[in-house]
Amino acid sequence: MVYAVVGAWLVLAAIVVLTWGRLGTDRGLRGFVLALTLGLSLLHQLLFATVTEDALVSFRYAANIAEGNGPVFNPGERVEGYTNFLWLVLIALPRAAFGADVQTTAIVFGVLSALGCVLLSYFLVNRVVVAATPADAEPRPAIGVAAAVLTAAAGGLAVYGPSGSEVPLFVLLVLAVCYSLAARRPVVAGVLVAFAVMTSPDGLVVGVLGGLWLAGAAVKKQHTWWAPAGYILGALVFLIPRLAWRLTFYQHYVPAPLAAKLGGPFGAQVAGGWPYLSGFALVHQGFLLLALVAAVALLLRRAAGAALESRALIWLMFAMAAGLAAAAVLSGGDAGPSWRLLAGVPPLLAVGSVAAYGVLTADVEVKPSPRPRAWPAGTRLVPVTACGLAGIAVLVSVFSPDMLGRVRDWRTYGTELTEIGGWLGTYLPPGSVVSAAAPGALSARGGQLLIIDVLGRTDDHIARDGQHDGGYATDYDYVVNGRRPTVAVPADGGYADRQHCAIDPVYAGQYEVATFRRVGTPYWVSVYPRAEQAKSLVDDLDRDPDFRYVPCPS
Repeated sequence: MVYAVVGAWLVLAAIVVLTWGRLGTDRGLRGFVLALTLGLSLLHQLLFATVTEDALVSFRYAANIAEGNGPVFNPGERVEGYTNFLWLVLIALPRAAFGADVQTTAIVFGVLSALGCVLLSYFLVNRVVVAATPADAEPRPAIGVAAAVLTAAAGGLAVYGPSGSEVPLFVLLVLAVCYSLAARRPVVAGVLVAFAVMTSPDGLVVGVLGGLWLAGAAVKKQHTWWAPAGYILGALVFLIPRLAWRLTFYQHYVPAPLAAKLGGPFGAQVAGGWPYLSGFALVHQGFLLLALVAAVALLLRRAAGAALESRALIWLMFAMAAGLAAAAVLSGGDAGPSWRLLAGVPPLLAVGSVAAYGVLTADVEVKPSPRPRAWPAGTRLVPVTACGLAGIAVLVSVFSPDMLGRVRDWRTYGTELTEIGGWLGTYLPPGSVVSAAAPGALSARGGQLLIIDVLGRTDDHIARDGQHDGGYATDYDYVVNGRRPTVAVPADGGYADRQHCAIDPVYAGQYEVATFRRVGTPYWVSVYPRAEQAKSLVDDLDRDPDFRYVPCPS
């Protein structure tokens, strides 16, 4: 698959560079190139093709919605252990209506959303550039192709496209908000902002910046004051009922994952967020440098008339990218690979930078000619730069230790934990309670095991009243003595390569260690059955022919 992605980039880059002079006038050729760009995006996504832990948690919620249990992780426990309400509804509907598999639905929707981002990048750039182009000048739709190529090569979007998570939908909604503002449809933009907020808390950043941009445009007489008013009303029509329902059903303003993550000392969160941002910046230097050049060019060359609003929209996209980065730092970053919280930043920078080139060159007079002419030097720079940076992004996806390598490790751990969850769900007594740090993976094949998230993301008490440290909340006294799990699963990284007989001190005394060998492999798994039930539980689990109980040495 690595060779297929690199080969697809080489083919696309060669075609874009060689045909750039005709892309603006040949609609069929432009459509063909966009189709190739979508193909690159699809292959880039398939390179990773890994479902995330957060997505598996969402699948459990969506399945419970479809089966009539309501938006709960464990039936009967009303805990808002998600921050992506709109995504839950979207992936639950096909299951409720047609019995479709939730995971398959989520993967398909995610891939389609990522492909939608590629197409919307093309349309958004052209919309911004057309607004700044004099009426007597030739249109230049080829410029949008450069933005589509860069978006297709963005690693974070590719990682999370087939992950089953809400990330690609959120990025699509952010770009759609920008497009609606470019099209002067503030009410539609407000509705899309509401959808973005219901997909990710970072939608609040996008919504606030969009509202401020419209207010500034109204002050400058580029819009009437009805524009920001319509924008706010469009958002509140959906957000107020959503908030009212949340308070009624869950009795809290803030979801448990946010409460667990943000409950610690502010300084500690920021201290964790800076390395997160610096790692992202190191890997995405191409996008950042492109945006820096575009920003400097916008500052050095002033404009007037129709170009002012287009330039303001470009600054808005850069501000949204900076706002998402700031939110990631303030929240302490994220434990997953490939910078999930910053997946929307490269597409925003790509669209803003390419649009800046189009706007800055919009007033250059180009006389139509019946025959293709030799390229000006400046024109050659666009496809070469876009395809070159896209190539660098693809190579980063392949060779960066925080991209493909870490995603593959993540896939291995998730597969192993899912297998362990299926083993526990099949052989533990019905209604057993299991404590774990990876509730999503264990629940994927765990049936109706009741799973306690020891890090508080799906448990209100731990999230709000536990001890906060490192972006998580814990309260093991509550877990051991309050919830009293039947079995505790101490590992969140799948199987071990050797037998581990030491027990975590938080479980010592009331639990015992039971180690099992995965038959036919060199791998081991340790679980902690409750002491008074240990013998019967070990006998139950030992019935699985794929797991063989091996007592610890005396």
